[in-house]
Amino acid sequence: MDLDEDLRELTREELETELRRLRAAVRTHRDSTGHDLCWHHPQLWDLLPERVEPAVAVPPWPRFMRGCVRYRESLEAQLPEAPVDDREYGE
Repeated sequence: MDLDEDLRELTREELETELRRLRAAVRTHRDSTGHDLCWHHPQLWDLLPERVEPAVAVPPWPRFMRGCVRYRESLEAQLPEAPVDDREYGE
């Protein structure tokens, strides 16, 4: 099954509209900062034409938290000069 078959039926203008919509979503995700970096982003999945219920598996708490720590460590290594956002979640 070709999941992108619907693109063949779109006009150039419709393709441009779709591309702008997808780019806006990627930019929103890219520009996430602070606590928003840690969140699940199903709104990105909703941009796809096929509707599926994602099969999300969640690690047990200790493994999940180790993953969060490793993610934060990778940010430190990849972006050592990034400013620190010292707000608590929900502030």
